[in-house]
Amino acid sequence: MAISEKYTAHNKGKFYFFWGGNRESYSKSDIRFRGDDYDFTLHHVTAHDKPKGWHVDYVNPARMTIPQTNLRFGYFISDHYTISIGVDHMKYVMYQDRAVHLTGYYPNAGSYGETLPTGQVLLTEDFLKFEHTDGLNYVTTEISRVDDISSWFTLPNTDKLQINITEGLGAGLLYPRTNTTLLGKERYDEFHASGFGISAKAGLNVTFFKHFFVQAELKGGYINMQDIRTTTSNSDRAEQEFWFFQQIIAVGGIFRL
Repeated sequence: MAISEKYTAHNKGKFYFFWGGNRESYSKSDIRFRGDDYDFTLHHVTAHDKPKGWHVDYVNPARMTIPQTNLRFGYFISDHYTISIGVDHMKYVMYQDRAVHLTGYYPNAGSYGETLPTGQVLLTEDFLKFEHTDGLNYVTTEISRVDDISSWFTLPNTDKLQINITEGLGAGLLYPRTNTTLLGKERYDEFHASGFGISAKAGLNVTFFKHFFVQAELKGGYINMQDIRTTTSNSDRAEQEFWFFQQIIAVGGIFRL
């Protein structure tokens, strides 16, 4: 009697999707702010993410966009290569009350509790609050390679349990909703296409019963945003560039239509 081929033996023509959460870290960044009566740059600004932790919001349809999340849909164009689209919903929060160097000019200097005897400025909330918290949305297309390494662990039936490694490259645009309070101005609170990013990733995928998987990824990349909206005035803009590192845990499904 002929032995039927395992479902997991070939991937070409399969679709997949995943949903998960992430943590991020960021390099220091020079941020330039410019408008009709000011043009200044803050140097070596530090920032952090805004984790939600293990929370029901990740699966609550009404609140799924609040945590730091990853959503991706993909298609296997061959047994080993996929093309996918997705959104990495990261969050970027500038550290408040840190001393940084400033070059340039702005009105009413010294009236925001920001001046220091060292010649630096203190990042008080009256002077500046700067966050991409809804969020630092990285909308990407990725090309990835997937390899089955189940034989390394002598797994007898990959239709029950399969282990894969994956690597990929991605590029896309940044579509943040930036929360900025700058020099007492009214903040701009809309999504805005602000720049681009490129990234590379590596991950481990564990697939159960042919169709369900857990995937862990490490992703790093470069973000360049030259057109960040900061206030309701169309002339007020910010720009920055930095590196990011992301850790992702996701669950998903893989299937043929």
